[in-house]
Amino acid sequence: MSTLTIKMSHQATNLMFSEASMIISLSDGREISIPLEWFPKLRDASKEELLDWRFIGEGEGIHWNKIDEDLLVANLLK
Repeated sequence: MSTLTIKMSHQATNLMFSEASMIISLSDGREISIPLEWFPKLRDASKEELLDWRFIGEGEGIHWNKIDEDLLVANLLK
C-alpha cells in the first residue's frame, strides 16, 4: 500500500483580483481568496495601484510599489 504525500507550498505563482477579494494561486495547485477588507491599503487602492505588484522572495511574498505594502504568503495561510 502506498501513501500519497502532498507537499504544501507557500509560494505564489499568480495573483488576481475580484471586486472584493485577492485570489492567489500557489505552486502546489491551491488557490486562496482573501477579502480586500482585511487590508485597508489594498481595499482603498485604485485599480492601477492594485495591479502594480510583484512577487518577492521567489513567490514567498507580494509587494505593491505605489502603496508600499508587502504581504507574506505564509501569513495568509495561518
